[in-house]
Amino acid sequence: MAAEPTPHVPAAAGTRAEAPVPGPGAAGGIPGWLVALIAVACGMTVANLYYAQPLLSELRDVFHLSTTAAGGLITLTQIGYVVGMLFLVPLGDRLEKRHLVTVLLTITTVALAVAGVATSFPMLLIAALVAGATSVVAQILVPFAASLAPDEVRGRIVGRVMSGLLTGILLSRTVSSLVSDVAGWRVVFLGSAVLMALLAVALRVALPRQEPTTDVPYGQVLRSTARLARTHPVLLRRGLYQAAMFGAFSAFWTTISYVLTGPGFHYSAIGVGLFALVGTAGAAIAPFAGRWADRGLVHPVTGVAFAVAAVGFAVAGFGQHSIVFLALAAILLDMAVQTSLILGQHTIYQLDAAARARLNSAFIATFFIGGALGSEIGSLAYHAAGWTAVTALGAALPVLALLYWLTERRPSGSSAERPEAH
Repeated sequence: MAAEPTPHVPAAAGTRAEAPVPGPGAAGGIPGWLVALIAVACGMTVANLYYAQPLLSELRDVFHLSTTAAGGLITLTQIGYVVGMLFLVPLGDRLEKRHLVTVLLTITTVALAVAGVATSFPMLLIAALVAGATSVVAQILVPFAASLAPDEVRGRIVGRVMSGLLTGILLSRTVSSLVSDVAGWRVVFLGSAVLMALLAVALRVALPRQEPTTDVPYGQVLRSTARLARTHPVLLRRGLYQAAMFGAFSAFWTTISYVLTGPGFHYSAIGVGLFALVGTAGAAIAPFAGRWADRGLVHPVTGVAFAVAAVGFAVAGFGQHSIVFLALAAILLDMAVQTSLILGQHTIYQLDAAARARLNSAFIATFFIGGALGSEIGSLAYHAAGWTAVTALGAALPVLALLYWLTERRPSGSSAERPEAH
């Protein structure tokens, strides 16, 4: 079917042309060391959302809680992240980005320190909410890196940065399990507070100054974020694609611990954390996904990613009694989710150079809701009908995305997915 280009939509009133960035952002490209620093920063900040997951049983005993009440810590952290995505990330277009990153990391440092010395569970909950909201620094740094990169290698740079982010997600549970086993749960939060403080200083020194791309009032910035989905239908499409993929990802990683600690394997909490390391193999696909995007292969590779995710759940379902099959399933799923995410970000960053932070905010918030639903429904499915139900749910989500992908009109003449089916 022939592609139908989306008409160009002028930037909103008050929007400036993308500010030139001296030094690293010049035509010569962004230095490799700066890409590495941003990737590490993304991984370290997003890890704050997942440190508490292996600690819930210990926290339940310390604060004399029910299992459900202890789980509220994870829920509130995720709620904080969504709040940050909606209300803080759009500021990346309104404020000078280096200063914004420094302020948010400072608040994160204080919140994590409070969590580490918390004397009551409500105190820990409030600290987790604030830390979750300000840990959206990762989602400010990704479009920051995209803005620094030349057009022809933007996908590759985003891929490298996102590999750091995914590695942070996957390693966080393992690190938390090991540290808490050796030194206690408080050291997990206090240690992260120290890392956030060091990171704030490093980024303040290393990041180039990048001026705001819009001067409209904050309220109008938020309203313009909501309008972006109507202005650019592909933004909503890519958000729904990733919502399905992240929902499947969350269903898998939320329930796999039940399988591994159950009668078939009898893994300890540390064993479950070590199993999560296999997923880091998925981060290796990120640079390749970025290159595929730069070569204009966004549309076909997106379809392949959906198919691979569905196959991963099939492997997990048929091989639920084999740790090798479960590990293979984890690798396939993480590779597929990572690929789809990078292709989606590569696409949306080309829609409006002056609104990349707001585009990222809308994109991430959309699929993060899918992840929260996947986690909740996955847990319900497991407790109702076991691992088979989880794998059926997990396979269904990428299959639905694949069916939706079939309605998309293929782009022509550009690596950006500006066309959209109606």
